[in-house]
Amino acid sequence: MKTAIFANGCFWCTEAVFAMLRGVDSVKPGYTGGDLSKIADRSKGPTYEEVSNGNTGFAEAIEIKYDPAVISYEDLLAVYFNTHDPTTVNRQGNDVGAQYRSAIFYIDEEQKQLAEKTIEELNNSKAYDKPVVTEVQPLEVFYEAEDYHHEYYKNHEGQPYCQLVIAPKLEKMQKRFAKLLK
Repeated sequence: MKTAIFANGCFWCTEAVFAMLRGVDSVKPGYTGGDLSKIADRSKGPTYEEVSNGNTGFAEAIEIKYDPAVISYEDLLAVYFNTHDPTTVNRQGNDVGAQYRSAIFYIDEEQKQLAEKTIEELNNSKAYDKPVVTEVQPLEVFYEAEDYHHEYYKNHEGQPYCQLVIAPKLEKMQKRFAKLLK
């Protein structure tokens, strides 16, 4: 198994998207890329409330454990860039703040190179009306989110947020990436 760490808006949405993919063993919501000096209990890491206030620099992110024999990092990047807006700084839809930024936290040099190459190709091909602003940073540490965030969509499918925001993303995903689905 290999690991990928992506931040691309609300982790409730992104967890549900990546959990649909063949070769993905697990998807965990969490936080990364922030400043521990702005956290009350540094030994436990950031809380949802601390990250949500927008002052910690932490992003809502997901940790994906995947089998590279079944799904490639390039496929994960394709899904990543097609299921959020990588051209907005610190914003995804109605979610505003650095905690919702578009960022790839790479584990090794290969992931860094693939992420940078993909961004360059997207910009050169003018895949979007604006340049891709996704940050590419080394992973320092990933803090798993509180239990109630895990499998949020699966456990709250009937809630308005899930129906209005997450369900349309999943429908788009099913159409665009049918060959990659479980």
